[in-house]
Amino acid sequence: MSTRDSERTSPSPLEEPKTFRVNLTVNGTERTVDVDPRTTLLTLLRERFGLTGTKAGCHQGTCGACTVHVDGRRVLSCLTLTVSAAGAEIRTIEDLAEPDGTLHPLQRAFVEFDALQCGFCTPGQIMSAEACIREGNAESENDVREYMSGNLCRCSAYPNIVRAVRSVAESR
Repeated sequence: MSTRDSERTSPSPLEEPKTFRVNLTVNGTERTVDVDPRTTLLTLLRERFGLTGTKAGCHQGTCGACTVHVDGRRVLSCLTLTVSAAGAEIRTIEDLAEPDGTLHPLQRAFVEFDALQCGFCTPGQIMSAEACIREGNAESENDVREYMSGNLCRCSAYPNIVRAVRSVAESR
């Protein structure tokens, strides 16, 4: 076979990749989607499911704005491929409040302690804070700061965020 023949039979780099069928549970609802293998969980949540509470910040895993829970662990959805979350339970900020609209204790604390300013980082901050408390990493202000260090707040509301997280942790 000549080089010319092999070039004709190899796929073009511009061809669309194969899609994969993925089953996952998002905020308690089972979903099945066909996705490009390059689709991030962030893109799926925002663009396909309309769950825009999860914010697209840096797309590099450095700001934490896109933090969600996958099988109870916090993850950066901008770095998580949807295909790697197949079969998983995904929880976003939209699932924290009660069905009747009653805010989650962390959401109330962020308002009470003025732990939000522009609000862009708040969903990711709250999702990380929930995991911080649940995992027992909120015993001190330093513990909270260390655990939450992957979530950036460009408005610098850090002292108020720490106070909000500690208040909820202490009430449990």
